[in-house]
Amino acid sequence: MKRVITLKSPKTISAKAVDPNNPPWSEEMLGPPMVRHGRGLQKAPTKVLTTIRLDADVIAFFRAQGRGYQTRINEALRRVKERGLTTRSIGSAKSAGR
Repeated sequence: MKRVITLKSPKTISAKAVDPNNPPWSEEMLGPPMVRHGRGLQKAPTKVLTTIRLDADVIAFFRAQGRGYQTRINEALRRVKERGLTTRSIGSAKSAGR
């Protein structure tokens, strides 16, 4: 047999229940609304949003150094790119030394 569920209307707070020592906030008390602005859009987007899978120990290493770990990972990858160290160049350097 199905149960019948009835919705109850929410309880209303009577004026007598309002604490006179703790009145509700008024617009005067709150003051003018404050608009918080975030960082905003980049003037010239230079970065690309992407997803990459890294080993847990690599992430732990960079995170242990504090805030800005994504920037440090980016800098480490940039150094590798600028040196021209890729798996192909490493492999060819090993075979050239033989």
